[in-house]
Amino acid sequence: MRLLLCDDDMREGLDWLVTADKRLESVRAVAGTVEIRYRPPGFEGLSRIVVAQMLSVASAAAIWQRYEALLGTGCVTAERFLAMEEADLRACGLSGGKVRTLRAAAEAAQAGLDLEGLAGEAPDVTIARLTALPGVGRWTADIFLLFCARHADIFPAGDLALQIAAQEGLGLETRPSEKEMRRISEAWSPWRGVAAKLFWAYYKAVREGRAALPA
Repeated sequence: MRLLLCDDDMREGLDWLVTADKRLESVRAVAGTVEIRYRPPGFEGLSRIVVAQMLSVASAAAIWQRYEALLGTGCVTAERFLAMEEADLRACGLSGGKVRTLRAAAEAAQAGLDLEGLAGEAPDVTIARLTALPGVGRWTADIFLLFCARHADIFPAGDLALQIAAQEGLGLETRPSEKEMRRISEAWSPWRGVAAKLFWAYYKAVREGRAALPA
């Protein structure tokens, strides 16, 4: 089970991808630097992912800053979360649904669910245990595997930005569905996680005006 632990791993994956799928050469040229980026496993890492659900990067960062300040820097734990009042959590910008999801995760952690240990489990096991939590779907589990467990072959096919970037970067007529994205990404195994990070970098470069869409 290959992990993305350093820049050399990213370079190896990117080199393999552009060799395996020539369409990705132009995507890589537009994307520029592809950062490895990761999150700590455990409750903090899962919290970051839940906070970011359905939000822009800027909005998620602002809410996270308030959330972390409430719980305490370095103290984003299940225990600290359960000690907070819901009104204070909502005041950070968390929706009621996200508070319920994080509460369920915190209670499960206190009941024995090892969120840090899940990062070392087989992907299917991690997905099954995370999606058993209320409010945690496949996207959240895939992002946990990619950024917290650092798996090299995970592709969050339900991610809207990835779907848009794939449509634009691959010259597809329509935005691919989650099912279609999973089928397309099969050709990028065993480096699907690197492909996801590549397309996110591509999406960001185009939206920031650092690169134009291919003609």
